[in-house]
Amino acid sequence: MRDKVVFFDVLRCIAAVAVVVIHVLGPYRELFGEISNSAWITATSFNSFSRWAVPIFIMITGALMLTDTRPFDLKYYVSRRLGKVLVPFLVWSLFYAGLSGASLAGYSGEVAWETLKALPVHETYYHLGFFYYFIPLYFVVPFLRHFVQHYDRVAVIALTSLWLLLTTLFLFYIDGPWTYEFILYSGYLVLGYSLYQLQWPTLKWLLPLGLAGLLLTDYMVVSQSFAHGEYTVGRWMSYKTLNTALIAAMIFALGRYIADKMNEQWLSRLAFMSRYSLGIYLLHPIFLWPVRAFDWYFLHPIIMIPLWTVVITGLALWASWMLARSPKTAWLVP
Repeated sequence: MRDKVVFFDVLRCIAAVAVVVIHVLGPYRELFGEISNSAWITATSFNSFSRWAVPIFIMITGALMLTDTRPFDLKYYVSRRLGKVLVPFLVWSLFYAGLSGASLAGYSGEVAWETLKALPVHETYYHLGFFYYFIPLYFVVPFLRHFVQHYDRVAVIALTSLWLLLTTLFLFYIDGPWTYEFILYSGYLVLGYSLYQLQWPTLKWLLPLGLAGLLLTDYMVVSQSFAHGEYTVGRWMSYKTLNTALIAAMIFALGRYIADKMNEQWLSRLAFMSRYSLGIYLLHPIFLWPVRAFDWYFLHPIIMIPLWTVVITGLALWASWMLARSPKTAWLVP
């Protein structure tokens, strides 16, 4: 049994909350010109400041799996590592395909069926798109683990730096073979390892770079949208660009720093929530559906986004805990 890494609990919790924030604010993004500039900018800023959430989950996976020094067992890896994520993903995809047919106008079996048929190539609900680039990363983990175990610190930093260069090229539309999602997402595994095992880059460098990335992302999205007269993000909101990578790296390093300062009581609470972080990710759209369907956004986004984030996260956490109590359903929220 490997020792528990306490600050990963902190990271899982804040990343799960940030994902809920992104989905709660979703309807605001396309309301440019229909709501006040203040409301739209507020919602867009929440979005800009939360894009690190998904990369954090990948980085934690990289930090854990690439530092595993146990002999590689293919059978165990497929059944316990890959299978633990793949099977729940497929089951929840079926469930959400069914939910996709629901609307205020009634239920459309045709919509649900068409959504289900697209399952091999497209998510059945908006939040499940994450798994289409996360699950393939399990196939590259053994090779990256071999690399970090057989090459020195300099080689790992060089590989991480090369990947950061590729994210820079992608940000500025300099496309090539490196543009493939598999390559750009795989880099987060190495970045997570570098930050955890090598503690490179250090927080001293990441803090100013990450803050600059946050502010620049928000500025570029807001300014470009006003310049074009519609919601425009370019690649600034992508998970595969340098700005997002630097922000995620800063959050990762900050999580480690903050966890060292927290008392045991708070760490215990976060450990409980962390246990169900994937469950929160999988379940929260169920509770968000009526909020979106009935447009329960009554007040300014500065109030509604935090309010619904707390409510939806709490309900998803409760539901995950309830499912985990029974061996018959615990596998649904691994």
